[in-house]
Amino acid sequence: MSVYLNGQFLPLAEAKVSVLDRGFVFGDGVYELVPVYSGKPFRLDAHLHRLQFSLDGIRLANPHSVAEWRERILQLIARQDFADQSVYIQVTRGTPVEGQPLRDHAFPHGVSPTVFMFAQPLVTATPAQKAAGVCAVSALDNRWLRCNIKAISLLANLLLRQQAVDAGCAETVMLRDGFLTEGAASNIFVVKDGVVRAPPPSSLMLTGITYDVVLELAAAHDIPHEVRAIAEAEVRGADELWMTSSTKEIMAIVALDGVPVGAGVPGPLAMRMDALYQTFKQQVMRS
Repeated sequence: MSVYLNGQFLPLAEAKVSVLDRGFVFGDGVYELVPVYSGKPFRLDAHLHRLQFSLDGIRLANPHSVAEWRERILQLIARQDFADQSVYIQVTRGTPVEGQPLRDHAFPHGVSPTVFMFAQPLVTATPAQKAAGVCAVSALDNRWLRCNIKAISLLANLLLRQQAVDAGCAETVMLRDGFLTEGAASNIFVVKDGVVRAPPPSSLMLTGITYDVVLELAAAHDIPHEVRAIAEAEVRGADELWMTSSTKEIMAIVALDGVPVGAGVPGPLAMRMDALYQTFKQQVMRS
């Protein structure tokens, strides 16, 4: 497998980063994940815009222009021997230079950021999996207050997601102060009485690219939808619950904390939105 590290494409086994890199020592960095279909990145400009937002959020200068990022990502994609890919991008604040403390919370001066990228096969849910749906558990959202930054320090998300894995489920639906925020690794949509509802973008959640596409498709196809705060009671009383992400796309949650959601099977709006998403995705890839 060919990866990218600080200006070079090289085999994964040869990619080396200092143990003093602030990404390793502090989790001081951000990341982005770009789905690739048939060798073509999906909504790359939107992903790069979100990367810039995250870099701005941690006060780290972007090491590349949009054109440079695009060129490097396309080169990485072309070097893989699989067409559908998940491209991971990570930028950390870098490694202290000689004469600086080995570990100091304050930002070091004159340090070059570490830029790392790799691609792995993109595996999305099968039609059978989407027809069955998945279960989820709920938990209090105990993460920090800047969840809209796609930071590499994801320990809280990992612990929350593991709660779902321990219960044999796919996702943890997070609640803060009685309201829905998101999933541990996804966005969550609620459907009630034919209306699709989504929590509004804020510092308490990371709005995904798929989240944006779902709302665009709802508007384009006259599907009633609302973006507003969603109370826990609405989540538990939903006719349908969805989790959305680049890999899960639109996946119905059919049970929450062991209680069926609606009829306990993927609902009609979940199936319709997934069909619209697949059509939209194919259109984008052909353009």
